[in-house]
Amino acid sequence: MQPPRAPREPQSRIVHGHAVLDDYAWMADRDDPRLRAYLEAENAYAAERTGHLDPLVERIVGELKSRTVETDLSVAVRHGGWWYYGRTIEGAEYPVHARVAISDSPDRPVLDGQTPPAHEQVLLDENVEAGDADFFAVGASEMSPDGRLLAWSADREGDERYDLVVREVDSGAILDAAVRGIGDPLAWSLDNRHIFYTRLDDSWRSHEIWRHEVGTAVEADELVLAESDERFFLSVGATADDRWIVLSATSKTAAQVWLIDAADPRQAPRSVLPRRDEVIYDVDPLADGLLVLHNAGRANFQVDWLPCAGAPVEDLVDLGWTTPDEFVTGMDAFATFVVLSLRVDGLTALRFVPVTGEGPGGFGMPHDLTFPGETGTLTLGSTPDPASPTVQVAHTSMATPPAIYDYDVRARTLLLLKAHPVPGVDLSALRETRIWATAPDGVAVPVSLVHHADVRPDGTAAVLLYGYGAYGIPSDPWFSVARLSLLHRGVVFAIAHVRGGTELGWDWYVQGRLEHKPHSFTDFLACADALVDQGWAAADRVAAEGGSAGGLLVAAAATQAPARFRAVLAQVPFVDVLTTMLDPSLPLTITEQQEWGDPIADPAAYDLIASYSPYETVPVGDFPALLITTSANDTRVFVTEPAKWMARLRDRVTDDPVCRPLLMRTQLTSGHGGRSGRYQAWREIAWEWAVLLDLLGAADQG
Repeated sequence: MQPPRAPREPQSRIVHGHAVLDDYAWMADRDDPRLRAYLEAENAYAAERTGHLDPLVERIVGELKSRTVETDLSVAVRHGGWWYYGRTIEGAEYPVHARVAISDSPDRPVLDGQTPPAHEQVLLDENVEAGDADFFAVGASEMSPDGRLLAWSADREGDERYDLVVREVDSGAILDAAVRGIGDPLAWSLDNRHIFYTRLDDSWRSHEIWRHEVGTAVEADELVLAESDERFFLSVGATADDRWIVLSATSKTAAQVWLIDAADPRQAPRSVLPRRDEVIYDVDPLADGLLVLHNAGRANFQVDWLPCAGAPVEDLVDLGWTTPDEFVTGMDAFATFVVLSLRVDGLTALRFVPVTGEGPGGFGMPHDLTFPGETGTLTLGSTPDPASPTVQVAHTSMATPPAIYDYDVRARTLLLLKAHPVPGVDLSALRETRIWATAPDGVAVPVSLVHHADVRPDGTAAVLLYGYGAYGIPSDPWFSVARLSLLHRGVVFAIAHVRGGTELGWDWYVQGRLEHKPHSFTDFLACADALVDQGWAAADRVAAEGGSAGGLLVAAAATQAPARFRAVLAQVPFVDVLTTMLDPSLPLTITEQQEWGDPIADPAAYDLIASYSPYETVPVGDFPALLITTSANDTRVFVTEPAKWMARLRDRVTDDPVCRPLLMRTQLTSGHGGRSGRYQAWREIAWEWAVLLDLLGAADQG
């Protein structure tokens, strides 16, 4: 079978004096039947080119299955008079959400073999709700304060527009299904009658917050807050004690928060602090005031005290809980303590501050919780009861499955509640470490890696290097059952913590956005070189993986240095950056200007983006083997982008379908996150792994 060729229909544009001819601009019309035909042709070609790997795909699926406890129960959390938990069932794609009354089960409920806990009350069986739908994803699931009603939302297309359902738990009766096509956050008022939700505009921006009374027509809903600045997205939620409705507007660089007394849902929202450029803040109410996490005076954020919403900025009191070098990533207030999520020297930690009285002086001496090692991740788990003296914390690493603990804040003791089981695998055979790469400008870039104990840094191994590096989102080390199929075949897995994330603080993000974006790409190449130079990879056995903005990262790196990579896995890749940023009507474009720049108004931004956007810079000649995965219903990265990129690659890159195949596979019924069911997802990742293993010469190992 010959590689597919998309129809060429040249269209021109002139911006800032640059004349560009785009043969595939027609793909912007996603309803054009030629696009669907091209996607199907690429799917058929990918299937034909990888058909010989079907047995390996099945073996990897079998490995995933054998290493997963398919019928399992999450760690239950206590809220009100109930234990809440989720459980999975062997053979079922989706989880079941349920609860057990504490009066029936004073201790945390557990499974008895395949039998659910006694006296279980099912809240939401996603398998029943999904039916035979090709795609199904729950957006939000919120119990009413009195525990009688469940409000939940579902996306059945993959386009991230959700339909709201309100169910009476005891009877199972559907009380409301009037609100459709909304965003995913939900919040209940204290009277158990009103639900706050967000509406989306035509560009998928949550631009309004509305209040709906259960059982009434959607036409009677009332607008609570509207946001006209297209850089900002609205969100809404309730505090853990159900006392406050918290409304927020956030952009990439600024924020504003409002509060509504949940006992008075028709109350007008009251702004906590005014909006200021380059100031991001969040709020968590305590009994007698507000904690404000902000970056107004410190790039890495600090926590201040504010007596009430609307108080002057001058009333903010720095509580002195952190130093400038400690990056505060989150704040959670409980009745008797406050928890800060921190990042110190690139490593995660939790800081606990006792609440001992009232006002800014009513706090005790902080203490930290950390775990040893340089490749672990510590996070605050789910503890919905604000009066709880303990909190759940979760720890994982690249070689250690997630473990959930109860942490007694006063006694400073940990109780293991559950370690994620991985049957049939000797996890003691895994090794993990952190190395450092040196970027061209001399900056040290951390690389986390995991490998089987049999792998030595002798320069012969294959490596899969993962990266993201955008929006200030860190790529913290995580454990993956699926990844074991690579590790046990001798492949090293590494994470490049490039600039653009926040692994090393807020400035690490700043140095990888806007005019500094090229740092992300050169950092990634430096990480690839370090793995080779330090013996962790053979120079001809390096593969790259990245999704969405990470897809841009690996695509740009491969374009700039194609000889560095044997293969590239680009998942829903953002690769037509310039065209997207030149169209303000597209979802996210306006707010994305704070990440990439504004090529419409700024010629310098245009030139910079054009210099690295993969679609604009497709090389002539050799290119690494390429595997693109994408989804037809993706509303974040339209399928148009990877389709155009592949079409142009086929025009310019030397055709070598055996040694350097160019493959694209499109899920025709999914969204940005790919297939929604767990068994569907297993098969997808098994196929990706099989292709990479084959290209890296590791398919017959393990």
